[in-house]
This record gives sequence, structure tokens and C-alpha cells, in this order.
Amino acid sequence: MNKTTHFNLNHQIRNLEISKIRQFDDHVSTFEPLIRLTLGQPDFPTPEHVKEAAKKAIDSDYSFYTRTAGDIKLREAASAFAAAKYELSYDPESEIIATVGATEALATTLFTLLNPGDYVLIPSPFFSLYDSLVKMSQATPVYMDTSETGFMVTPDLIEKTIQSLDKTPKAIILNYPNNPTGITWTEAEVKGIALTLSNYPKMLAVSDEIYSELVYDDTHVSLGKHLRDQTIVINGLSKSHAMTGWRLGLIFAPELITFELVKTHQSLVTSASTVTQYAGIEALVNGQDDALPMKAAYKERRRVVMQTLQELNLEVTEPKGAFYIFAALPKGLKMSSYDFCYGFAEGYRVAMIPGDAFGAAGEGYFRISYASSLEDIKTAMVRLTDYVNTLRK
Repeated sequence: MNKTTHFNLNHQIRNLEISKIRQFDDHVSTFEPLIRLTLGQPDFPTPEHVKEAAKKAIDSDYSFYTRTAGDIKLREAASAFAAAKYELSYDPESEIIATVGATEALATTLFTLLNPGDYVLIPSPFFSLYDSLVKMSQATPVYMDTSETGFMVTPDLIEKTIQSLDKTPKAIILNYPNNPTGITWTEAEVKGIALTLSNYPKMLAVSDEIYSELVYDDTHVSLGKHLRDQTIVINGLSKSHAMTGWRLGLIFAPELITFELVKTHQSLVTSASTVTQYAGIEALVNGQDDALPMKAAYKERRRVVMQTLQELNLEVTEPKGAFYIFAALPKGLKMSSYDFCYGFAEGYRVAMIPGDAFGAAGEGYFRISYASSLEDIKTAMVRLTDYVNTLRK
């Protein structure tokens, strides 16, 4: 089909690509039956008590707009949740916004912060949405290759990158636990990053912490705890409460920044869905530990995948959070990450995401999402073993 038009549309949009994650998923969708280890979506149902709260809201005719920033009861619940879980302190009246998922939270944030020509630091590999939103804002992404630092951004890497530029970046986007690697930071690492960024007081940190409830061997540390005045924390309920389709995100930011963020948020969506907000209140108040049974299942799935990858002698770091594993292609294999993953999908009916979907630093790797059933994962790992051994012959 012809993808061109004679209309002079927005140049920024015309130059963007559809997410390579979605592109690849579409390319292999004709291979059926297909085990999908591709998308970042929990395979668990939303907890019953959350669904019941939504039903009650519908029956009570809660079908009208809330305040732009969200129902105050939701923002109070979010404030209490963040305080109890992550030692964060944000005023529910003036420092929290309920958004249509973390995606809108990121869009609202970046559209508010960025001017044309601003630099934005993005550790690579990265979730492709960051790149698209920065470019839509006519700002310039500056990629920081973390493949040599265990996929963890370091103070030295940040400092070196800033010093290489002709002006101080407007912002840095951080994402821990990380998509696609599953790597997360320690408190000491957060403090080191916060100290470095504090030397640049006009630079803001956008900290995407959507996987904060999926940290396996410790508790999540928020950048907002150690760099509050310069940090905008992004979170939501999609991963923690298996609510991807409900679309409820959260922004936590200092009051003067939130005042400006609300303007963009209002222009984009008016307000988040009222019924979803009432479900969110229930999730945050009475479901603070709803992620625990999911975490237990993810840990077992992670164990199965890691065991297979280690038996195949593939280079991989065990993830400490989220539900992704980012593994290197077999050494000596002369093929791209796309060809590796496409061949696996075509020949073995298992889909994974090629590493180049996450930026140039991801080439030579592939991402497995273990947000799928244990049965499917075990089957997929048997097939992966056969595929890799066949390629090595």
C-alpha cells in the first residue's frame, strides 16, 4: 500500500518509525501457532478486588470528568503508596497527576520540558518510546552506550557525555528496573547518579519507574528519594497490578513543575478515565502487595530461562527486576539480531525481540519477555536450545 501523501503533514511525525518492537511482532504474526515472548504485558488477570471497585464505580454512575490532575482520593492514595513503598513525599494536591498510562505521563513530561534543539541523554539500549517523544518535541536525543558498563548508566558515563556537548542537556531519561535488560540499580548507584546530576541544577531527570514493584531480591529505590528537586518520577499500575489495558499512570514532581505539567496533560487528554481512577484507588489502598504472587511466578520463569541460556553458554546478566532477559547472540554467529529472531520465529514458532529494536547498542542481543506462561516458556526454551545448536553446526 502506498504510504505517501500529497499533504504537507508534520515533518517530525513523517520522520518517525513505528516501534520496532511492534513492527517485528507484526512481521512474525503470520507464523501460527506462535509462542510470543515479545510484549511487556503481564499474563495475569487484574486482581478481583480491583475489578469489583470498577464495577461499583460504574453502578454508582461515576461517569463524569474528574479534576484534570485526577480525583483527589486517587492522588492521596498514590502519595501514601509512594511514601510507604519508596520513602517518597509528594503533596497529593499539587505534586501528583493521574495520567492515561505511563505513556501519556512520559509524553506530558517531555512535551512540557523540551524546546527545539534541547539535548536529552538516553542510556542505550532503551525503550523506543523515549526516542520518539524526544524527536516529536524537536529535541535531540544523545545516546549513552551502556553495553560496556553492564547496561547500567554510571556517573562517569553521564559526566563524560555532558562534557562532550556544547551545552548542558535539558534532561536525562532513566529507566530502572530497565526495559529491555531487566537490570536495576542499588541505593549506592542511585546516590552516585543523583550526586552527579546535582552538579547540573538546571538539568532534569525523568525517571521511568513503572517496574518498581517487580524488583526481585531487594526493594526498589526511587531517584526521587535522592534528587527530588530535579526529578520527575513516572509510575503507574500496568505492571504492578496487571492493568495494562486500564491505562492509569502517575507523575510525581515538584510543585512548580507539576503546575506546568497539568497544562500539557489537560491539552492531551482532559483527565484520566474516571472508572479507571476508582479502580486505581482500590489497587493502591487495598492492593499494595498485589504484585507479590506475580513476582513469585516471574522468578520461577526467570530461573527456567536463565538455566537454558547458561547451558547454551550465551552471555547474559541475570535480571534483578521487570520481566525481561537481554542475552547476547551466540559467539561467532554472523547474523544480525533481527535475522536471528526472525529465523527462530519462522522455523520454531517462537517470537523474541531483536536487540536493535532498542537502539544501536542493542544490536547483537535479543530480548525475552518472560511475562508468559511457564508451560510456554519451557517449550520455547527447548526450541531455543535446538535452534542455537543447529546454528552452531
